[in-house]
Amino acid sequence: MVAEQELSDRIYIDSAGTHAYHTGESPDPRAQRAALSRGVNLGDIRARAVVHDDFERFDYVLAMDMANHHDLLNICPGAYKNRLRLFMDFAPDLRESEVPDPYYGGTKGFEHVLDLVEAAAKGLLTQLQKDLGVS
Repeated sequence: MVAEQELSDRIYIDSAGTHAYHTGESPDPRAQRAALSRGVNLGDIRARAVVHDDFERFDYVLAMDMANHHDLLNICPGAYKNRLRLFMDFAPDLRESEVPDPYYGGTKGFEHVLDLVEAAAKGLLTQLQKDLGVS
């Protein structure tokens, strides 16, 4: 979405986990298949853990659920707590406030998560465009 809006030079996106269980690994093959069916290639992504510098480096630090939000809040330096939000805050028209873990939900679980992520990403991009003063 950022590339489609020609904002890749102004918006940097990264992903990290609150635990280092899968550091260096690629996304679950089911997630990769579901994303690829929507034209998104996740093949080059590798897992990493959140580091303290992330809170200073990024304007938004987004948690997928309340458990991750709590974990992030515990390691976030006080000066940057205002940067921490739930990702689904950017999809207020949906009833879901959290992105569920699709691991045990089969193929439909991954599709549902992608639906949520796409909705929140659209809302986030709208906010970023406002932040940047672009439309």
